[in-house]
Amino acid sequence: MPAAAPSLAVRDPFEVLLDYERKSLAHVVGLPEQIDAPGLWRGVGYRIGARHLASGFDEVLEILPMPQVTPVPGAQPWMLGVANVRGNLLPIVDLKQFLEGERTVLHEGQRMLIVRQPGGDVAVMVDELYGQRSFVDEQSIDVDGAEAKPEVPLADGRYAHFIERAYRIDANTWGVFSLDRLSRTPEFRQAAA
Repeated sequence: MPAAAPSLAVRDPFEVLLDYERKSLAHVVGLPEQIDAPGLWRGVGYRIGARHLASGFDEVLEILPMPQVTPVPGAQPWMLGVANVRGNLLPIVDLKQFLEGERTVLHEGQRMLIVRQPGGDVAVMVDELYGQRSFVDEQSIDVDGAEAKPEVPLADGRYAHFIERAYRIDANTWGVFSLDRLSRTPEFRQAAA
């Protein structure tokens, strides 16, 4: 007589999924504490001129490479033009020129941050993108006395309207730049010259 085939236990699909979840969470030690840690602030880090800045994840919709830009006649000098991004026309703004009056030097690998504003999204070009940055309360410093680099105050000129707090990590000072406040500024919204 042939040997009986081993019986395969039929498991409930829900139990299988719960088992997968338990196993995957076992490999992510400390993740819940990192996400919910009191005093932790996280955002996207970038550089404009000599200043290291960061904006909240809730303010940056997307990060994209610089597309081909079509100039718009009669626009402000800081309004580079418009670009077709997945079938949508986005205005492209040179953030450094808007804030400092100095044109950003374009380079390969240039990045732009897509920002939501009333009436439609806008892309702001940054000098350099650093990616995700995390700061804790112990790294917080006074914005008024902070310097981006020696003799360059972090929040002077136009920057003063958009930087509300700052953090220091090693030799770098990071200003938290409000892209939401920028997008609601009347001058920023009026790109026509």
